[in-house]
Amino acid sequence: MTRRAIMFAVGGIAIAALAAGAAYAQSGGQSSTGTQSTPFNYEIKDGKRVPKPTSTVTNADGSSREEIRQGNCVTVKEKTPDGAVKTTRKCD
Repeated sequence: MTRRAIMFAVGGIAIAALAAGAAYAQSGGQSSTGTQSTPFNYEIKDGKRVPKPTSTVTNADGSSREEIRQGNCVTVKEKTPDGAVKTTRKCD
């Protein structure tokens, strides 16, 4: 093989590795909201552990309701279609 053929082969391998690494990093557990899924009862948002919602309901108008249970406390997070968030915490 000539020197030029070797350079093209090495360059092709480098580009393939770069593309594979970018695809892996892009699909590495990240959703479109920037959270990283974990097999535990929390997820990682902005580098911090946040409890996973135990139930989530999203309505057609864009509003949603999340319930997060931690021990005997329940945190309810309600979001309106215009972006307002109301958080209520109740402990039994």
